[in-house]
Amino acid sequence: MSDEPAYAPPAIWTWNKANGGQFANINRPIAGPTKDKELPVGRHPLQLYSLATPNGVKVTVLLEELLALGHTGAEYDAWLIKINEGDQFGSGFVDINPNSKIPALLDRSGPEPIRVFESGSILLYLAEKFGEFLPTDAKARAECLSWLFWQMGSAPYLGGGFGHFYAYAPVKIEYAIDRFSMEAKRQLDVLDRRLAEVPYLAGEDYTIADIAVWPWYGQLARGDLYGAGEFLQVQDYKNLQRWTAAIGERPAVKRGRRVNRVFGEPASQLPERHEASDLA
Repeated sequence: MSDEPAYAPPAIWTWNKANGGQFANINRPIAGPTKDKELPVGRHPLQLYSLATPNGVKVTVLLEELLALGHTGAEYDAWLIKINEGDQFGSGFVDINPNSKIPALLDRSGPEPIRVFESGSILLYLAEKFGEFLPTDAKARAECLSWLFWQMGSAPYLGGGFGHFYAYAPVKIEYAIDRFSMEAKRQLDVLDRRLAEVPYLAGEDYTIADIAVWPWYGQLARGDLYGAGEFLQVQDYKNLQRWTAAIGERPAVKRGRRVNRVFGEPASQLPERHEASDLA
């Protein structure tokens, strides 16, 4: 542990803009827009404003899966939101998601546009709208939704906890990395034990639970997230590895991972998607 004096929180916290590390230019303690900026609108029923982070990938994978099943109403325009440049604080984006986080969806298929924000909410909305990837049997549906909300509750510890302190924090803090590494490995073990019992998280069928969890924990298991595969010894979770590989081979998953992607190998990037042919 560090020999530096222990930090003593002040009586009242004040915002120090210089303490934001890699994200200092976009982190702030208040909500709302910082600039007037309208969002572009394409010709398809669904307008997605996103970036290919794990939360963004969830939605593009589901949309590509729906299109693969023949749901033409799932055609979408995917517009790039550059979060490092603060696009999420534009007035148009805040109108759709007051929390200023990607992804955000606008459904223009009905008489009035419907906004949907938070990735788990978007998955549930689309699954119900199209009647796919969400079991109708009460027991199976409950299992699916339990794992969907497990992901929503657990991933902040992986991303904002482990990922931040391991990969992004301006200072490496042993206590923080140890604390969140322990939690990340516990979560991997939760998944591995479940996947020892069933092929998919909700049971026999591939559902929005798998679509929600894979971009976070599947990509971690592949070694694609935070470069932390060896550090966390992800190869030890054999059942998780089996599930990860099976989902990663799905054509819709491969397509969905590319949408709104502006990093990695050039061939893997597709900043915007407006037609199926864009992914050819």
